[in-house]
Amino acid sequence: MAGFVQLIEWKTSRFDEVEKLNDEWRERFPTMGPSRILVGADRDNTGSYYTIVEFRSYEEAMKNSEDPATSEFAERMQALSDGPPVFHNLDVVRVEERP
Repeated sequence: MAGFVQLIEWKTSRFDEVEKLNDEWRERFPTMGPSRILVGADRDNTGSYYTIVEFRSYEEAMKNSEDPATSEFAERMQALSDGPPVFHNLDVVRVEERP
């Protein structure tokens, strides 16, 4: 197994505030959490975003989920969102990268 990924679909009309929260969080917890985060804006649906959160393993992701700081972040993120997020939990079975 090559790792574990969460794909999170979410909506907000307060993206600048979400970015501020993310920057603050990274300053407070520089080594906590996933190995990589990618955030994308949906070109066809204004205010819709997708976050791809990569972990080295499912176990590492579950450890992160159980951390009280993660719960705090999720609550603050929810307050900035226009509705609940939708989570997809994916085992990585193949990765291709181009130079």
